[in-house]
Amino acid sequence: MATRKAPPKAGQAKPAAEPRRKPPASRKPVTKPRAGSAPAASEPAPVLSEVRERIDGIDRQIQALIAERAGWARQVGKAKGPLKAAVDYYRPEREAQVLRQVLDRNDGPLSDEVLLRLFREIMSACLAQQEPLKVGYLGPEGTFSQQALHKHFGHSAKGLPLGSIEEVFQEVEAGNADFGVVPVENSGQGTIQSTLDMFLTSPLKICGEVELAVHQYLMSRTGRLEDIERVYSHPMSLAQARAWLRQHLPKAEKIAASSNAEAARRARTADDAAAIAGENAGHVYGLKVVAGPIEDRPDNTTRFLVLGRELFSASGHDRTSLLVYVRDQPGALYGVLSPFARHGVSMNRIESRPSHAGRWQYAFFIDVSGHVQDPGVARALAELGEYAADVKVLGSYPVALG
Repeated sequence: MATRKAPPKAGQAKPAAEPRRKPPASRKPVTKPRAGSAPAASEPAPVLSEVRERIDGIDRQIQALIAERAGWARQVGKAKGPLKAAVDYYRPEREAQVLRQVLDRNDGPLSDEVLLRLFREIMSACLAQQEPLKVGYLGPEGTFSQQALHKHFGHSAKGLPLGSIEEVFQEVEAGNADFGVVPVENSGQGTIQSTLDMFLTSPLKICGEVELAVHQYLMSRTGRLEDIERVYSHPMSLAQARAWLRQHLPKAEKIAASSNAEAARRARTADDAAAIAGENAGHVYGLKVVAGPIEDRPDNTTRFLVLGRELFSASGHDRTSLLVYVRDQPGALYGVLSPFARHGVSMNRIESRPSHAGRWQYAFFIDVSGHVQDPGVARALAELGEYAADVKVLGSYPVALG
C-alpha cells in the first residue's frame, strides 16, 4: 500500500510532483455516460460491482488528498510564524483566488455552485484545525444572515447569533467576534438603512460580500392556511411577499419582527399565527410549510457584507466601498464623481444618507469596481479633495462568488 508523504517542515522546498500514474493495463477505466442518455447498444452495460469498486478507490484518493491539503495548510501557519489567533491566518483575497480557480477548472458534471460549496467547506475545515473563526451574525439561529455566514465561511466557523445589526458591529469592534455578517441590500426592496448608518461612526472595514438567493416560505404550527389570523416577519420580508399576502391572506394582521427567525420563534406558540421566513428557520422552530416560495420576484437576492477590523490586499477582482462627505457648493457631487470616469473606474452604486454632522447635511455611500491599490482607483481618490470634505474607505474586498 502506498504511503502518503508528510508535508515538509517550514523552510524546506516543496518536493517535485510525481508524474501521474496510468491505470494498470488490465483494469479499464470506467467511462462516464452522458447525462440522460442510455449506454450505446454496442457497449455492454458496466458491472455494478466494478463501478462501486472504482468509486471506493476514488474516495480513498480524495480522502488522502484532503488530509494532505490539511497538512500543507498547517505548514502555511508555521511559515507565517507565531500569530495570536485564527483571524490572523484568514486571508479573504487568497480564498477568493482559490475559488475562482475552481470555477475556471470546472468542466462538469457538477455545477459551479456545488463545487464552490465543497471547496469552501474544505478550506473552512483546514483553517479551523487550530481554532475556528468566530463570526457574529443577526440572529437568532435560522436567519438568512446565518445562511450567508455558512456560504462565505463554511460550517467550521463558529457562529455567534446576536440580537441586532448594531450588536454585530459592537462585538466585532470589541474583538469578541473575528468577523461579522450583516445584510445591506435586497434586489427588490433596496438598502437596509440601519446597516449603512452604522458605518457613519464605526471604524470597521468591509472585507467581503455575499449574495444569497432568498426564498420566502409561509409556515405555521398547523400547516393550514385557513387557521392563520396574523403573520410575523421582518419588514423587508413582508414587503417581498406583499402581493402574495394581499391575494391569499388579505385580512390577516401583519406584524413586524426583528428577524425572520424571531418571527418563526413567535409563530410556534399559537395555532392562528404564521411566519414568513426561510425553510431553515422552519426546521429550527418546528413549523410546517403552508406555502412557498411566496416572494413576489423569482430573482429575489439579498447582499450581505462581511465586517472586519482591517483592509486586505487585492484579489484581482474587487470592489471598493467609500463614504464621501460632499462640500456644500455648486457642482460638488459632479466634482466627486467625475474623477472616477476620467480614470476608467466603474461606479456600481451611490446612495445618500443624513450625515448626522448637522441638519440637512448628507454623506454619500459609493461602490466602485477595483481595489484601492489599483492605479486607477488610487488616482481617482487622490483627486476628490477639492469637492469632498472627507473620504473614508469602508473597504476593498473580493466581488461575491456564486
